[in-house]
Amino acid sequence: MKVNVKKLRPDAKIPKYASPGDAGLDLTATTYSYNVLHRFHEYGTGLAVAIPEGHMGLIFPRSSISKKSLALANAVGVIDSGYRGEVKLRFTDVDQFGSVYAVGDKIAQLIIVPYPSIELNEVTDLDETSRGEGGFGSTGE
Repeated sequence: MKVNVKKLRPDAKIPKYASPGDAGLDLTATTYSYNVLHRFHEYGTGLAVAIPEGHMGLIFPRSSISKKSLALANAVGVIDSGYRGEVKLRFTDVDQFGSVYAVGDKIAQLIIVPYPSIELNEVTDLDETSRGEGGFGSTGE
């Protein structure tokens, strides 16, 4: 699948797979700022991506996040097919005195996947299952 990507800054890096067989395309930081009021780190990638209709872009942290004192603020980012703005990421502090990413670092990975178009059907009852309404560890885990 070919996906159009636009550099919004000359120093932006076109995402690529680090190794054959990788699922995610590496995203690189081109800008950094810290929001003192809301206490988050924001990174820009300098890129806009034209996600094809019927697909979504998913932004996941890289495994290197375990070496940082950061957590992706929205756990997994979603880029809708109609969005054409800059791909940005926000991270919250796990440890106020820990390390963060620098401009030029690979900061996340982008995975583009298809999704079905769902039509919800409102009903008064749902079919019975062995699990039923059990949640939050109800299976013994």
